[in-house]
Amino acid sequence: MDLGISGRTALVLGAGGGLGRAIAKALAQEGARIALADIDETALAATATDLSALGAPHLARRWDISRLDEAAGHLAAIAEVLGPIDILVNNTGGPPPSLAAGVPSETWAAQFQTMVLSVIALTDKVLPGMRERGWGRIVTSTSSGVVAPIPNLAISNALRLSLVGWSKTLSREVAPLGITCNVILPGRIATDRIRFLDEQKANREGRPLAEIVAESTGSIPLSRYGTPEEYADAVAFLASARAAYITGSVIRVDGGYLQNI
Repeated sequence: MDLGISGRTALVLGAGGGLGRAIAKALAQEGARIALADIDETALAATATDLSALGAPHLARRWDISRLDEAAGHLAAIAEVLGPIDILVNNTGGPPPSLAAGVPSETWAAQFQTMVLSVIALTDKVLPGMRERGWGRIVTSTSSGVVAPIPNLAISNALRLSLVGWSKTLSREVAPLGITCNVILPGRIATDRIRFLDEQKANREGRPLAEIVAESTGSIPLSRYGTPEEYADAVAFLASARAAYITGSVIRVDGGYLQNI
């Protein structure tokens, strides 16, 4: 199936991570031009190397998205090399594990700046161009915790859920302009982040890591963790011309893990 995004320019946030790298590669394989953004310069370079191997036009930018005043400069550099943004993939790193109670307000504020305000502010900057061209795709990656809050991930549960409300509201505002906004949420996808969380749980509970992983996969109907590529394929479809009638939705890529409807 031709997804109809060849020649489109996509900006992928968190492009150095497992999910972000897979998303960038999936979009590149469909012929999109890829702008890569990540604060981790080493991880960013690794993703750029992968795209070079695919022969995909791309530009890597070391970018701390919490620094809102720097966004305009990054976007101008991307537009000069690759063209204006047609596809925005909002993919931010996860906050530290925490309980809901007792977290300093400074921590909440810092994570809100990085995980929520940066996403909203950046989207506002790319929307005018999408409006002018009458075409745009905004895909925001969150977490299964927005549907079923995950113990010891209170910051993630709360802040990512706010993006769901924002995306749904925005989707109705921009739908008449040919722009779609969707949220996609991963279940247990085999990334460094999931391994870290499994290790944290093993340490807290004094159990072997293998036992934690077996318990986790046992709760998934497909009996395994998903791959970053499987998640990226779903993102690529939502970012495509083929998904023109899907907006305001929350799409789960979780192997059937979430039990609620």
